[in-house]
Amino acid sequence: MRIPVARLARGSRHSTFLPGHPIYRALQPQRWASSLSQKPGSAGVRFPGAVDSKFTNAMQFELPATYPAIPTYRALSPDGDIIDSSFTPPPDSLALSMYENMLSISIMDIIMFDAQRQGRLSFYMTSQGEEGTCVGSASALTKEDVIFCQYREAGVFAQRGYTFDDFMSQLFANKKDAGKGRNMPVHYGSSALNIHTISSPLATQIPQAAGAAYALKMQRLTDPNTPLRIVACYFGEGAASEGDFHAALNIAATRSCPVVFICRNNGYAISTPTLEQYRGDGIASRGTGYGIDTIRVDGNDILAVREVTKKAREMALQDGGRPVLIEAMSYRISHHSTSDDSFAYRAKVEVEDWKRRDNPITRLRKYLEKKDLWSDEKEAEARGRLRKECLKAFAQAEKEKKPPLRTMFEDVYEEMTPEIKAQMKQLKEVIDRYPDEYDVSEFEGGKDTLSS
Repeated sequence: MRIPVARLARGSRHSTFLPGHPIYRALQPQRWASSLSQKPGSAGVRFPGAVDSKFTNAMQFELPATYPAIPTYRALSPDGDIIDSSFTPPPDSLALSMYENMLSISIMDIIMFDAQRQGRLSFYMTSQGEEGTCVGSASALTKEDVIFCQYREAGVFAQRGYTFDDFMSQLFANKKDAGKGRNMPVHYGSSALNIHTISSPLATQIPQAAGAAYALKMQRLTDPNTPLRIVACYFGEGAASEGDFHAALNIAATRSCPVVFICRNNGYAISTPTLEQYRGDGIASRGTGYGIDTIRVDGNDILAVREVTKKAREMALQDGGRPVLIEAMSYRISHHSTSDDSFAYRAKVEVEDWKRRDNPITRLRKYLEKKDLWSDEKEAEARGRLRKECLKAFAQAEKEKKPPLRTMFEDVYEEMTPEIKAQMKQLKEVIDRYPDEYDVSEFEGGKDTLSS
């Protein structure tokens, strides 16, 4: 049968054959292992991975000390002054909103840290010192952009509209938790906000983000009318020591994925300071090594973080997509988690010095005060109001019942398999056989929810 050539045209919506079909492959331009040539007498190497390396007769090893450290971009001084007169700050309304979101997270952190110490919560991680990186970067993203977080990005959630009620429902794993109580605390997620659920294993979200970005790119190629979106992926410098980090950056670079990697370099990975984690120039130097556009920014400067992320998003969408790496430098004031005592590996005076000297909340407050947008009175009112809102959500969530027992068997498959139904029946039989051994009063519906 003769097939019209028009139906086989590359990129045609009506193409008869899939990419794996022999005829489809035959229509594609030939691509050899290397499209670069090496002519006799060339002055340098023309080779994949070193496309313009000049020949030299001087044997010289490249030493890290030869290169200066990558500079750190800053727009706002620790005293709250705009450093560059050409810098355009965000609208006052947005600056005030970002400040309040940082306040909200810092207040919630204190309350929930104490709640864990009181035994009312099993686990918690604070974001103290890193609020600016999260809130500032999230303010530059659109709600359509897809986000992968690690576990210290409460500010990202807050900036995108996650409420105190949402936080508390997840932390207490009650029936209002969108995750149905299946995850440990601080593992937030929201399909409505396009934020994938946080997972415990370190760095697994980084290659997932690269893959998601590649999927967005393919969607765009299939349907050019698809809205432009990127993937934003957050992680700490400790996660950058995992193999997943390197695989993800290489995939994103070679496949030109529209993803912005945002590394929070807070100085410590649990009990390991950065000097014991690596010897190179931070995480930013790794980005350029993988051929990725990279910038380092002062994480305590929320305006600089916002501006950098805004530009990175634009770059990530250029030429069909490409990755960008941001390394945000901000000291971790808090303990790594409620399971950690950071004073066992760092001096308390060091932490207090950073807390007093410079942090994202006080820096933005100074900026707002100099513009007559903030005052001690407004600070007291905001802190009091936010604390009441947080405590109210806390009290309601703590009293709320747990999700129905049945939900632990659901959502594995579209329809429950016979094996899952059998497991659910077995659990019901155990509870019925030993009614005094199991307290199901806090579960919605109790044991009756196990009826298939």
